[in-house]
Amino acid sequence: MHGEPLHPADFTNFFGVNPQAPQGGRLTQGVVGAFDSLNPFIVRGNAPPFVRWNIVESLMARSPDEAFTVYGLIARTIETDDARSYVAFGIDPSARFSDGAPVTARDVLFSFELLKAKGRPNHRAFYSKVARAGSDGPLHVRFDFAEVDRELPLILSLMPVLAEHATDATRFEETSFTAPLGSGPYRVGGVRPGETVMLERTSAYWGRDLPVNRGNYNFDQLRYDFYRDVNGQFEAFKRGLYDIRFETDPGRWKTGYDFPAVRDGRIVREEVGNGRPKPYSALIFNMRRPLFTDARVREAMVELFDFEWANANLYFGLYRRNGSFYDDSELSALGRPAGARERDLLAPYPDAVLPHVMDGTWRPPVSDGTGRDRARLKRALELFAAAGWELKAGALVSAANGRPFAPELLVGTKDQERLALAYQSMLRRAGISLNIRLVDNVQFEARKQNYDYDMVPYIWDQSLSPGNEQAFYFGSQAADTPGTRNFMGLRSPVADAMIAALLAARERADFIDAVRALDRVLMSARFSLPLFYTPTQWIARWTQIERPERVALAGTLAESWWRRSGS
Repeated sequence: MHGEPLHPADFTNFFGVNPQAPQGGRLTQGVVGAFDSLNPFIVRGNAPPFVRWNIVESLMARSPDEAFTVYGLIARTIETDDARSYVAFGIDPSARFSDGAPVTARDVLFSFELLKAKGRPNHRAFYSKVARAGSDGPLHVRFDFAEVDRELPLILSLMPVLAEHATDATRFEETSFTAPLGSGPYRVGGVRPGETVMLERTSAYWGRDLPVNRGNYNFDQLRYDFYRDVNGQFEAFKRGLYDIRFETDPGRWKTGYDFPAVRDGRIVREEVGNGRPKPYSALIFNMRRPLFTDARVREAMVELFDFEWANANLYFGLYRRNGSFYDDSELSALGRPAGARERDLLAPYPDAVLPHVMDGTWRPPVSDGTGRDRARLKRALELFAAAGWELKAGALVSAANGRPFAPELLVGTKDQERLALAYQSMLRRAGISLNIRLVDNVQFEARKQNYDYDMVPYIWDQSLSPGNEQAFYFGSQAADTPGTRNFMGLRSPVADAMIAALLAARERADFIDAVRALDRVLMSARFSLPLFYTPTQWIARWTQIERPERVALAGTLAESWWRRSGS
């Protein structure tokens, strides 16, 4: 995306893999939730994400060692100009779908048109920027762009390539337990709806020896077992029913692993770092709802959350507080005063960024940790009063009509419910009755995708090269489109302008300034209650499963792991 690729043209493998890893065996993973479809490219249904990367390949593969660089996969060559006004791909003649049929330009163009018309909102938004798509041969495809967007060649390179001969375009938007036919290393070997998906290695996988794949996809079988809740999932891990666990609960990480398999060394626990921005975890206020249209109300709700108490009493002090949407990276504006370039970008919008966000002094509120911080309560009630709410007879009510302030928080797991109950207690001191609605995974996803909630928990994962997906997360157009990640309903011309600026940046320094400017706009919009993140990945694995010693910039990835020989 910026600068030169890290790896030379003749590279043999990415850094964070073992190119001599043993091949064979099965990797079993446990997943909380359910699924009712195996098509991850449509809005309808709840499809597991592993179909995308293991079954359906893209023209090129993203490097885990860099911010945003792609290398050849289905495409053997890529061509563009300095302005990046078009991109052309030469397809590898060896590329084959899992049924043996060759991958051709017709399949690429078919996939492009199908996803632009019927795919998820991000596909529709990105691909609508293409003015012309065509081919001058069976292995050559070209896209000319309708607007300037320097990320588009990379976005198009990551387009899923579906098999035209095996895809029913008329029924593509329907949920199905038949996965799309792809050219990837695995295909579906068996499905128990809602319970298990088994992937099996594609025989004679065409791309096995490509540099982007060497050291990856080492298992003959990938099994995914689905559990209704986290506790059941963890008990299954303790019994050896699945192989690796990415832990997210500090309490469980601190106290839950004192059992025989850990004590005798059959399970190894590790804390593994990575260079990515840390996930932004938050409770999102739905600004489409009248209850949360006023920024002062949203700010008051943030004031009432006692992170210091929750971290100490619920999470053993292992969490760090979110503040930036790109925490712990060079892209973060938190604690940094705006530079000259940022100020120039934001100058046409003088009221978009709060002064203390602009000068780098803003931080999420810090309490005294008692759970009864009177200063925080006083500040919150002042904000509520300024927005037209007052405390009467122990209840916060509208000064205009006496209606109580009683938002609903939608949650989908017991862990989310536990945090919600703690927050409910904190809000009670201000006369707020927080209603907590725990629903099953399918209903949770359906309501979230249709923005049917007052508040909802969500985690945005960011890369070191945020781009077009930022419009899917924070763009005004996404606010009215079901299925995006603009869960708060943000409609901000300033955020739109900063997203355009980061997409137009040619140099990394200008790009960083544009992302930081966007970060300041998002902080100032006050549409979320920032929660917390873990500084490292917490991983537990049965020792028959091994991983590379060297960790990629993106962290350790399960596709690079292997089963120890003889186990």
